[in-house]
Amino acid sequence: MRTGVGKGQNLGQVPILGEGRAPKMSRIHRLILGISPEETTFARRGFRLANARARDRLELAGRMFLTGYHEALGEVGPSEKLVSRLKRVKPEFRGFAFEGAAMGLTLLDQLSLRRRDRLRDFLNGSGVRHAYMIHVGAGWAFARLHRNIEHSSARMDPLLRWLVVDGYGFHEGYFYSPRYLGAHKGPRRLSNYGRRVFDQGFGRSLWFVNGAEVDEIRATIQAFPPLRHADLWSGVGLACAYVGGIDRPGLEALQVAAGAYVSHLAQGVAFAAKARQRAGNPALQTELACAVLCGMSADKAANVTDAALEDLPHDSEEEPAYEVWRRRIRAWFAKEAVVA
Repeated sequence: MRTGVGKGQNLGQVPILGEGRAPKMSRIHRLILGISPEETTFARRGFRLANARARDRLELAGRMFLTGYHEALGEVGPSEKLVSRLKRVKPEFRGFAFEGAAMGLTLLDQLSLRRRDRLRDFLNGSGVRHAYMIHVGAGWAFARLHRNIEHSSARMDPLLRWLVVDGYGFHEGYFYSPRYLGAHKGPRRLSNYGRRVFDQGFGRSLWFVNGAEVDEIRATIQAFPPLRHADLWSGVGLACAYVGGIDRPGLEALQVAAGAYVSHLAQGVAFAAKARQRAGNPALQTELACAVLCGMSADKAANVTDAALEDLPHDSEEEPAYEVWRRRIRAWFAKEAVVA
């Protein structure tokens, strides 16, 4: 299958990868690390068939992830060159490309005998505005390498390193959902709190696995033990706001479906709004999700997450700062009664 994109084409609108990068990618990288675009299709993954609009959008998000991934594998120069190529992706899908690039750079770092600073340079340099998505993408890489996720991310940002665990949860749900849905088992080799963050990422994957179908998502979550529902709904909120796929009536139905976990849903939506605000890539679906599920604009929802960071305590044995952050956001929405 031809996977090239002709010169001048818009990567945010074309569902195939950049042809110009393949020649610069080493043979071993292509053979060992390359991922076929077919891996992002609903047919290949066995995801529930959604309406055509939702399916196309979710599949495009996956392809843009792979665009960034392969760009990173083929880039041999400074991170600024990589970022300039990622910026060719349509803004609303650009975050997925940065996420994929982070996965590629992390894999190269982990497998290299010489250079192991690609991800650090990317994150601390011109990729800094996409820090949220970059941490998530690193989680994909550690999942592929079967590394201890919490140990591997221990030296990263004390707060955002939990997004690496989130990325692990999404990876497992996206590629191996039957393994977790059948017996409803949790992941191994994670701390008690790590399992909760895993569920946030796994909840995001359910948006894809169930084709953005509200009734199916609700039924899937209800089949899990009740203690896991809150974090799963948080992940669903993040996914519905960041990638989209449903209209206002669908979002209103999602709010009803979340029931007692509606503040967790709103917290996930606010996280999506903040990720887009920081990256400077606003999107209509994020704005709509914030209006329906948070009762405010995307910028105001993002600002709620900023306010919740004020005087944030350091990690303690009882509770990581990341959970204090999430709890404050949930409490704000409950107090202001912007969610039912």
